[in-house]
Amino acid sequence: MPLLSDSTVKKLVPNRASVIPSIHGGIDYSEMEALGIAPHEVLDFSANLNPFGPPAGVMEAVSGADIVHYPDSRATRLRRSLSGKLGVGEDNVIVSSGSSELIRLAALAYFDEGSEVLIIEPTFGEYEVACRIAGASVIKEQLAAENAFHLDVDGTAGLIQRHCPRGVFLANPNNPSGRYISEAEFGKILAVAGDSLLILDEAYINFVENRWSALRFIGGNNLLVLRSMTKDYAMAGLRLGYGVAGVEIIDSLRRICPPWNVNAVAQAAGIAALESGEYLEDCRTRLGRARDYLVVELSRLGLPPLPSETNFFLVEVGDAAAFRRSLLEQKILVRDCTSFGLPRHVRIAPRALPECEKLIAAIEEILP
Repeated sequence: MPLLSDSTVKKLVPNRASVIPSIHGGIDYSEMEALGIAPHEVLDFSANLNPFGPPAGVMEAVSGADIVHYPDSRATRLRRSLSGKLGVGEDNVIVSSGSSELIRLAALAYFDEGSEVLIIEPTFGEYEVACRIAGASVIKEQLAAENAFHLDVDGTAGLIQRHCPRGVFLANPNNPSGRYISEAEFGKILAVAGDSLLILDEAYINFVENRWSALRFIGGNNLLVLRSMTKDYAMAGLRLGYGVAGVEIIDSLRRICPPWNVNAVAQAAGIAALESGEYLEDCRTRLGRARDYLVVELSRLGLPPLPSETNFFLVEVGDAAAFRRSLLEQKILVRDCTSFGLPRHVRIAPRALPECEKLIAAIEEILP
């Protein structure tokens, strides 16, 4: 990324000028154009998305959405649908343009210069970006590769007690490792959080088989749970997420939330998706088969995936950038995890089984 000129920097608040955008998975359209590759030709294993397309009924809802008028700024019908599905009050739910919007709203609402925020790495880069924008200082806990990046719950609890941070970001399951902590482990962290706002990012919760619900803990008013309909229902192009928390937290986020932040098309799609019956269970089953296939085949090739409790996993490949580049020449994309501080690892998210077979064939070709 080019450095900002002196004249530009002088026009920015100092902490904003030092913000470095996070790198994400998914297709980089300008990169594909430079390589002469049509994006639709790429098999994308780099983004942790549901690969099976949106549920039946979503496209019809999208085509019938009212784009003439402003959307409902509070997404009332969608919040009502979420409320019924989740078993929480409507006032405990806020809908967003992807869960990443709520990450920034939470940082702007609760953190400022002088705030300390705990981030447990490697993890989603938007947490740190949001903290830097708000002017907060970041305390980092580094998970150990020798522990397969599983959370050291006692270590995390000790850091919280020692620093008393204004906030804690915790992804469960974590990205990029796919590790998932138990309800008992989470309870230990929440118990010591005190006045710290614990932001629990459950973007991938619906891809976990033996999951537990954190929603019963929102009454303590120091927990914000984030979830992603974008990933669950294969609607990344629409950007749709939501947060669940005590009423006081939701009210605070609404105060600084942009008006009409979720467009009418996304709201209509969300309502239709929530009526999709067994769709998520079916997708979980199909992804599980594809994931099991990849674990067996990658292990056969001498590239055993690290333990993961969700639909994606890390693989140590030596030179992640070179591995990605070689596969991209075959129009297959995996996530180079150098930006997570893991230059020897790639992240792979399964697709349909025939596409996973193509990935394995391509890896066989590039291995020495």
